Amino acid sequence: MIGHTDNEIEIDAPIGFVWIQTNDVRDWPNLFTEYASVEVLREDATSVLFRLTMHPDEQGRVWSWVSQRSCDRDTFTVRARRVETGPFEFMNITWSYQQIEPDRTRMRWVQDFQMRPDAPVDTAGMTDRINGNTPGQMRAIKERVERRRRRPVGFTDVPSNTRRGGDLRTIVAPGTVGSSAGFCGAVRLRPAERVAEHYHPYSEEFLFLAEGELRIDLDDEPVFLAAQHGLLIPRNVRHRLVNVGLTDALAVFNLCPLAPRPELGHVDTEPGPAAEPAAAPLAPATS
Repeated sequence: MIGHTDNEIEIDAPIGFVWIQTNDVRDWPNLFTEYASVEVLREDATSVLFRLTMHPDEQGRVWSWVSQRSCDRDTFTVRARRVETGPFEFMNITWSYQQIEPDRTRMRWVQDFQMRPDAPVDTAGMTDRINGNTPGQMRAIKERVERRRRRPVGFTDVPSNTRRGGDLRTIVAPGTVGSSAGFCGAVRLRPAERVAEHYHPYSEEFLFLAEGELRIDLDDEPVFLAAQHGLLIPRNVRHRLVNVGLTDALAVFNLCPLAPRPELGHVDTEPGPAAEPAAAPLAPATS
């Protein structure tokens, strides 16, 4: 007899975010309620070999085994198998993900297995046990993934991007909270520092200057922005940010909609980074 289970759940989050959150095996102890630790033994771009250790059961026994997991991001499919089979003759698992809506994903787990003759439970019993346990784990994962979409993210919680100049942080984004319509962040510029010219083929940019003074070059036309002022940068408009003040400038940006792929969102039109003396203002920044 071959055991077979098939369980699914819908998670209120974009498919890419659910994929990232649920396939980071190092984070599984924070995602599942039954796992105590994960030790990654070997990994590459598409697969990971790891040891999984559970919390002690009712009798105080600790179960641990090694699994191999292979991920196909193009099809949103994961195939896994137990390398150390323990009481199983074999255990093969397939995870699949389906986008239902931009903010809703169906996650499905299919398990095929057979128990060893000397196992403490037979195949039918293990089928019942998995079908009893899996829905609870899926509910816990759903609740934790959805909660992560609502968590505050700080400026220093995310890595700095200095490629175009300045200290730029993408804070609320598909990768951090699973946003599906756009993203926002902030950039800090020292006096005379700039963000190199670029444009966005798919997105409008909404810029709010929280602190300092900026010159924004829009298709080579300078616009001066004072603190507590905002500016729209339309699609396909080349723009460069230059700190023309005597103190640091802190600008908050929001871009939407998202580009089809992240690498298509920005087109550079000059090299960066560069901290260079700013050109003399053509007009004073106004309040």
